[in-house]
Amino acid sequence: MSSSFSRILIGLATLAALMVAAVVGLSFYLKEPRLEELPPSNLGATEIQQLETVNQIFADHWKSENLSPTPEADTLTLVRRLSLALTGAAPSLEEIRRLKSLTEDADPIQSWLTHLFSDQRYSNYIAERLARTYVGVEQGPFLVYRRRRMVNWLAEELVRNRPYDELVRDMVAAEGIWTSNPEANFITVSVIQNGENKGPDEVKLAARTSRAFLGVSLDCMQCHDDKFGDHWKQQDFHQLAAFFAQSDMAVSGVIENRKKVYQTRYNGETEESKVPALVPYSPELLPESGNYRQRLAQWITHRENRAFSRAMVNRTWALITGRPLSSPVDDIPLEGPFPVGMEEFVDAFIESDFDLQSLIRIMAASEPFRRSSSTGDPEAPVTLEQEEAWAAFPITPLRPEQVAGSVIQAGTLTALDGNTHIFQKIRRFGETRDFVKRYGDPGENEFIEDAGTIPQRLLLMNGKLVDERTEPNPLMNSSTRLAHHSPSDEAAVDVAFLATLTRHPNEEESRHFVSLIDGTKSKHREKMMEDVYWALINSTEFSWNR
Repeated sequence: MSSSFSRILIGLATLAALMVAAVVGLSFYLKEPRLEELPPSNLGATEIQQLETVNQIFADHWKSENLSPTPEADTLTLVRRLSLALTGAAPSLEEIRRLKSLTEDADPIQSWLTHLFSDQRYSNYIAERLARTYVGVEQGPFLVYRRRRMVNWLAEELVRNRPYDELVRDMVAAEGIWTSNPEANFITVSVIQNGENKGPDEVKLAARTSRAFLGVSLDCMQCHDDKFGDHWKQQDFHQLAAFFAQSDMAVSGVIENRKKVYQTRYNGETEESKVPALVPYSPELLPESGNYRQRLAQWITHRENRAFSRAMVNRTWALITGRPLSSPVDDIPLEGPFPVGMEEFVDAFIESDFDLQSLIRIMAASEPFRRSSSTGDPEAPVTLEQEEAWAAFPITPLRPEQVAGSVIQAGTLTALDGNTHIFQKIRRFGETRDFVKRYGDPGENEFIEDAGTIPQRLLLMNGKLVDERTEPNPLMNSSTRLAHHSPSDEAAVDVAFLATLTRHPNEEESRHFVSLIDGTKSKHREKMMEDVYWALINSTEFSWNR
């Protein structure tokens, strides 16, 4: 068989596969949104007690500072916040309608969380966010690092809701091949492949470990003692790095080589000296048995090492609100003072045996998270003091992938979840990747606030993604389906608001947009509904977490 004939066969097979995928994808869009019931859920007894403690601490602080908390946000606003935080996109119309299925004795927010925790979108999205903390965003050293395997492993552990301390111990003490033992990528991402000191980089691993798992910026002490009032010394950092000194690479992957020693030249000295493996604080928590990394992993995740729990509490709060309790997110003072509520969240996290889902449930039910971002009075706007004390929910800009995910989700009435056809998953992946590349990816700088740029606004106004997701297309886009199938103009506008902003329009907004489509038919009606969607997606409200 000639090579040209083979190419023709492959081309025909590929075309056939695309046609099948297209047909299945189109049939998916032709059906009406399915209305499965939300699983009714409530907090457990222990979680309720922990929540009451958290809420009382904040209430006492607001009272002492003479701050009035804003009103409680409505359910749809809370649902939007959680969907953006845990799936990277606003909720679909299909999902919003499921809220109506709940009985009065079910907590809508806890039920929503149960729904999200069971969805692949949650595990995949949070895995990617955490991977940025653990291994960064670069592709890393050639052959010995597989970032995608690391992200997939994290997602699998999140689906299982595996205790967070176990997950971290696996990464720090990982051995073996980076493909069959994906947690080993935490080590191999640091591998030096050129020069004399080949193998895992102790300095990089110590820096990543201190920031990601302890919430302490010890890497600032790499070259000198602390000069800004903290007690950290240069030796604290290098003694931590010494725990990674025996990490090595072999045919079998990551191994421990007990012959290796760590040496460095301290500031003011002329020669390198051997550095012992010692922890920077609480040495009594360090076990005596095990190799260097196994002992370090046990010390990091010890129940009495509160820095470990603080680091994850601070990061989790930042994930669901867009802003950490203590900023920067990875530089929390070891001995305080700590922000209001942090120690109570830490207690709850430890008492739950490091259950991440339980922590998120308590945070989502807490008074600070449930506050509105507005006072409801135009004459009395939210103050900076209210936001800093969490007496008002702080408005933060959406991340690039959250903007893209929300645009894509708004373009369809059904949820783009784990049940979505592969055709749509591939399309979403490509659209998100291209949008984020042009919009700008902050990389590892997860929580540095940026109000947005003119090019970013122009990308939303004139970019390919918004255009393709709002243009007249009766098979693929919700704007066109609404133009033809809504029972009334008011209903079309209401659904457009729910699909894009996760709220109902007020009377003035409804009158304005209804007037645009009133009396229109056929192609003209499709175009006007496209304009409605375009206007809502390009509103400031769409691109901010409120």
